[in-house]
Amino acid sequence: MSINKDTIKKISKLARISVINEETDRLEKDLNSILKFVEQLKELNTDKIAPIASVSDQALTMNKDDVKKINEKDEILKNAPEKNSNYYVVPKVIE
Repeated sequence: MSINKDTIKKISKLARISVINEETDRLEKDLNSILKFVEQLKELNTDKIAPIASVSDQALTMNKDDVKKINEKDEILKNAPEKNSNYYVVPKVIE
């Protein structure tokens, strides 16, 4: 499979990416080289290689969930220079 300028225009339209005409030559060359490399990978014999989900054999560690009270409204509001009920009072910025 090879990619031509029409395919690049179609892909860019589907992806909603604007591609300048000067970029299509470079993109065509780059995408074709990527596809060529993928074709080379397809030629490798992987029959005797076991599939793996991760390159690491390390198990995930579980952290204990500690419930903490944070952002208590009374503690936060006591830092406010001016407050009204449960809200900060700030200067009006829109007239």
